[in-house]
Amino acid sequence: MDTQIDWIPGIKNILFRDLPTFVRTTDPNDPILNFALKVVAGTYEATALVFNTFDELDVELLDAFKSQLSLPPIYTIGPIHNLHNQIPNHQLQSIGSNLWKEETKCLEWLESKKPDSVLYVNFGSIAVMTAQQLVEFAWGLANTKHTFLWIIRPDLVVGESAMLPPEFIEETKERGMLASWCPQEYVLSHPSVAGFLTHCGWNSSLESLSNGVPMICWPFFADQQTNCSYLCNHWGVGMEIDNKVKRNEVEKLVRELMEGEIGNEMKSKAMEWKKKAEVATSPGGSSYTNIDEIINKLLRECKITAE
Repeated sequence: MDTQIDWIPGIKNILFRDLPTFVRTTDPNDPILNFALKVVAGTYEATALVFNTFDELDVELLDAFKSQLSLPPIYTIGPIHNLHNQIPNHQLQSIGSNLWKEETKCLEWLESKKPDSVLYVNFGSIAVMTAQQLVEFAWGLANTKHTFLWIIRPDLVVGESAMLPPEFIEETKERGMLASWCPQEYVLSHPSVAGFLTHCGWNSSLESLSNGVPMICWPFFADQQTNCSYLCNHWGVGMEIDNKVKRNEVEKLVRELMEGEIGNEMKSKAMEWKKKAEVATSPGGSSYTNIDEIINKLLRECKITAE
């Protein structure tokens, strides 16, 4: 698992364990593997490829795509939420893609907290853990004495409801808030949020990066291990926590993120990426220009079809 992989175009300094789980699988019937193979085969028939990233973030990978594969034009249009936020009072605001109902009370709670004082914890909409891992995360957070907002879905624990120890609830009632879901984009952009304990899904990773929020990474499956590797080793905004999860390690990493020198360096690097994402999605930026070109091409195609 710790074998260095040095032969993939556009990817440097990555270990075998950091490749997506569907690449490392030995099961030929793995559903994600077969879906990926189907999608990859279809790219050669496409008229364009559109990625939710921005040029400067993935420059080496994008260059490898363009130079070594006979693919259709590639358009980077990310971070998509940055582009979305530039549309004032539009009619599409009520449309969302969350799999869970959002609780907005957490935003009111964040308003009462000091800048850079809250750790946001969310493991995404489908990742699961064991009851013991939940307990270890809980006491690791409690022992830091830091303020936190923790999103706990009802199905977060494998095979049972997510139940926290009553002692943990009592210990953290003055500095912790628990919710079943939240409007994550608004949480990550809130000035009180100092860090993000995440499963490293791409949406979460990109939203955190483009809001200048450093991360503690606990990848679960699919592309999350690869995202974690890039966040920690390439982009300098993350620290990885061991998959086994021990409360002492959780406490140590949270303290480092919130108080330590490494945390300060990660925050500084995250703010640099935030500025680069803003440039990419502002008028004249790479993502802004790409989405404009896509729209114009579609309009031209519609006009030709109508004629």
